[in-house]
Amino acid sequence: MIEGTPRAAKTSNSPILSVQDLKVSYPVKHGFFGRTSAYVHAVDGVSLSIGSGETLGLVGESGCGKTTLGRSIARIVDPTSGSITYGSAGGPVDLTAATGQELRRYQREIRVIFQDPFSSLNPRKTLLQIVGDPLRAYGLATGSDLRDKVKDMLSRVGLSPKYIDRYPHAFSGGERQRVNIARALIVKPRLVIADEPVSALDVSVRAQILNLLQDLQEELGLTYLFISHDLSVVESVCDQVAVMYLGRIVERADTADLYRGPRHPYTEALLSAVPVPDPRLRDSAKRIRISDDLPDPTAPPPGCSFHTRCRYAVEGRCDVAGQEPELATTAPGHRAACHRTDELTLASPLQPRPSTAPENHEPPAPLNDEES
Repeated sequence: MIEGTPRAAKTSNSPILSVQDLKVSYPVKHGFFGRTSAYVHAVDGVSLSIGSGETLGLVGESGCGKTTLGRSIARIVDPTSGSITYGSAGGPVDLTAATGQELRRYQREIRVIFQDPFSSLNPRKTLLQIVGDPLRAYGLATGSDLRDKVKDMLSRVGLSPKYIDRYPHAFSGGERQRVNIARALIVKPRLVIADEPVSALDVSVRAQILNLLQDLQEELGLTYLFISHDLSVVESVCDQVAVMYLGRIVERADTADLYRGPRHPYTEALLSAVPVPDPRLRDSAKRIRISDDLPDPTAPPPGCSFHTRCRYAVEGRCDVAGQEPELATTAPGHRAACHRTDELTLASPLQPRPSTAPENHEPPAPLNDEES
């Protein structure tokens, strides 16, 4: 639920991670010989950075490329092109060029908390094996030392050490996600990619897990890339927010700035769907409905990729091939990729304002072939 004041950004720190023009494409094969006929552009030229000790929220609809971006940063997925610069203790290193033992060393410092607390845990292993496996894999502990470290980590995430020999089926969804968190943090990483860590949990359990993540961040000095489709969750835990659409970042700002003054129509539509607890603001905040017809990721729309669903789109300006809007600065610390950013006054559920959009809130009719 949106509260009165979004989380404010922390003091800017030196980047622990910088991504430049990152692309991840998957070939689409057809025919008997499996010839490549097209490419799915899951991540299409993303650039971003995360300051040490900060939490960056990455939000967007399902299928926008959030998870692929997170897994490519952790090198679970290999990028097609671009660079991922990690600020290690020994100096900056390009993770896209790292291989073998070098990559393995940095993957210890960049860990992932997976979305599903049920399928991500091996039902045939005990908590000792699940949480202790990373210690064993990196040669950090064995025997009684490993057991002691697992007990200590279970205690840190709010689980009793006496559960160490139990199997995942004995735990609830919230408890399993605590096991997931323990497994990610047992090797003392610096950067944690939390991929929808509470989306599969009951509402009553989400707050507990979010509070746990924040407590562990302060205790262990962690940096988070927090991936979610739920903007009400992102608001409470993130210092900055990056909005992703069809493989690209379309807006980025401090959390408070973005929630009070969105500068991209897609962000405005996402924010309008978040429940508003303040009864004084409910009547003035209208839900903006956009078309459910997602563009084909193998053939993105020309010009602005959002123009086929945008109620502010202008024919001949937003749909011109080769004229994609750049992620440009609209205010200090606030960037958006929209041709009409300077002309629009967008609404926020925290501070609803008159909009420059037409009265109806229906999605625009798609442009026909001749118009495009």
